[in-house]
Amino acid sequence: MDHHDAQAPGTITVFLADDNLIVREGVRALIDRQADLNIVGVGADYDETVNGATAANPQVLVTDIRMPPTFQREGIDAAKEVRKRHPGTGIVVLSQYEDPEYAISLLAEGSAGYGYLLKDHVAEGNQLADAIRAVATGGTALDPTIVEALVRPVVPPGGLTPDEEELLSMVAEGKPIKAIAVARHVPPEAADAEVEEVFVKLAEGVSAGSQSALRRLRMLQQAIVDREEQGETLSRLLPSGLADKLRQEQREIGETERVVVTVLMSDIRSYSTIAERADPSQLAGQLNTHRAAMNHAILGEGGTVMQFVGDAVMAVFGAPFPQTDHADRAVAASSAMHELQAGINARWAADGLPAFGLGLGLSTGVAAAALLGSAERLEYTLVGDTVNLCQRLQQLAGKGETVASEATVEALRTPVETVLLGAQHVKGREALVTAYKIVCWEDRPTAGQGRPAGPGPAHNTTTRLGGLCPRARPRSPCAAYARRSRRRTRRSAPCAAST
Repeated sequence: MDHHDAQAPGTITVFLADDNLIVREGVRALIDRQADLNIVGVGADYDETVNGATAANPQVLVTDIRMPPTFQREGIDAAKEVRKRHPGTGIVVLSQYEDPEYAISLLAEGSAGYGYLLKDHVAEGNQLADAIRAVATGGTALDPTIVEALVRPVVPPGGLTPDEEELLSMVAEGKPIKAIAVARHVPPEAADAEVEEVFVKLAEGVSAGSQSALRRLRMLQQAIVDREEQGETLSRLLPSGLADKLRQEQREIGETERVVVTVLMSDIRSYSTIAERADPSQLAGQLNTHRAAMNHAILGEGGTVMQFVGDAVMAVFGAPFPQTDHADRAVAASSAMHELQAGINARWAADGLPAFGLGLGLSTGVAAAALLGSAERLEYTLVGDTVNLCQRLQQLAGKGETVASEATVEALRTPVETVLLGAQHVKGREALVTAYKIVCWEDRPTAGQGRPAGPGPAHNTTTRLGGLCPRARPRSPCAAYARRSRRRTRRSAPCAAST
């Protein structure tokens, strides 16, 4: 039985596992406060968790780390076993340990659908509920303390001189002793002794009985012995290589870089009217399903989801890492988004739920990318005219349509059929903007209804189709993107019909 079928629309089913009855009931109380969360089972050890969650098939498993029989890492092992049996199950691990080694163990195969929170913080605001909602849609939820430890795993709580901190940074980067010696202009023997002194200094906490200090030493040793493995793990903890930018490029908060990207924005048409008439819990469930599908389509083409704001989605292709085919990826993702939403709408219609009609905008050009925020919360952000134009183009798109800028169409490596919308006045711009609607089979004009157009012959692939028999019709360019998407995600992603 699918874990969505037995619940009211909008409800997220949760299985809770913790061997401590008091802690378990406390967490249950936090979850029960949320109208859209429903606990469908509990477990107190590995076997109860695996067997119970397998039978209940929840959308999210919330589990402790150490449980019977050995009190080691049964919670993490049980979570992975449950996810193996029910792929897509969201996992939230509650831990009392600030050491990131448990988080690395949990997220070694990727961070999508996983959360790691500290028990001391779960009662703060809606942190636990927000984490459950995030992992249920394939997102990630990490406690800020864990994120800081993962990004800068070798920085101790204090007591080191600036010179020692610089030395530790070299160790964290995986530089061998000889390289450290060259950088510090000392013999290798002296560099080795300096590293050992720092290790001893960090170990002072151990002599005072600090388990945290001991775990930090273990993490330091792991960074030296196997930096590559740890680096690969950390690169999966933040989307699209942000960890690499933090650790390898030594980027500062607020530092910007110029990037050439294609920005994608989508919006649900007539959403305010839908929200006015819909039950809030039902609408939350629909948004949950919609966001999960949009996230899947964007990530499937190598994009980065920048943010979900209400019914809107913003994504970027070509950043943080450059992609020479970012425009093609964005078109393929937009096609997949329409396709997935069309399938969802069909299922909703059978349940008497309102359909979501998407309008998408694509804009290509230069933008400024930056890590903004604070040490507690970082956000990768894009700013510039390319981003602003994308939002305006999205407003020109009707239900089931994608409107692209002239720069996007010109940047495509695979020709795509378009309809020239002509020069458009958009808010915030004095100059007229040339826009194109990307055409699918269902959108193609018949004789007398106009003709597709584009900036050059490569894009003006079809003129009139009314006089052609079906066999004579050229293949839809969306089919090319569908085949390309299948190679990447093992599923097709043709454009959906306008609704």
